[in-house]
Amino acid sequence: MSVVDRVREHVDEHGGGMVYDLLFAVVWVALVNALFDFVFTGAPTWVFYMFMAAGIPAYFGFFWSLEAAKQQHD
Repeated sequence: MSVVDRVREHVDEHGGGMVYDLLFAVVWVALVNALFDFVFTGAPTWVFYMFMAAGIPAYFGFFWSLEAAKQQHD
């Protein structure tokens, strides 16, 4: 099985989740950029990077709470 076939198989299996991951990342980066362009204009660069890095726990927290809500609904 070639690399292309393995990638295609992986995308077929996880395609929906990958789209949600990408969408979360794009929205998070856009939100942080907007905050630092309009609200925190004079903030140091390291604060910007900390907000970007906060997207990692925000990602897991968001999807964990989404899964918990789905289980509670069922």
